[in-house]
Amino acid sequence: MIKPMQILQLYLERIKATFNREVYTINNTQDIARNAVQAAAGKKAQDITVLDIRDISIIADYFIVCSGNSTTQVKSIADEIKKRMQEHGYQLDHVEGYREEKWILLDYKDVVVHVFHSQEREFYKLEKLWGDAKVVAY
Repeated sequence: MIKPMQILQLYLERIKATFNREVYTINNTQDIARNAVQAAAGKKAQDITVLDIRDISIIADYFIVCSGNSTTQVKSIADEIKKRMQEHGYQLDHVEGYREEKWILLDYKDVVVHVFHSQEREFYKLEKLWGDAKVVAY
């Protein structure tokens, strides 16, 4: 399970890396998000939500939040997203929670994908935490 301090550490690493990384165009980050959403949908991810956090955070441009009903489905969704993104040439920067299979975080720099087990998603309520973000329709 991802602990709050791990999330904070990831965000701090992101801030430090902001000055040393390739800058994506807005269209490219939208393409990255669209590909991740399509991959998640292909594995029957539930309640796929795309949050545009560009105006409220420097951490990323988009958060994608989705869920599965079992640890097997959570891992399958994450695997499909990783596979699809690799096929399109998008480099995975960081992964968290892969062994536990309850909350898998896939960090593509400007797009961060959160694949939750449905119970974990209900507990953490990430969309509520980022309530000021715009919800994007895909």
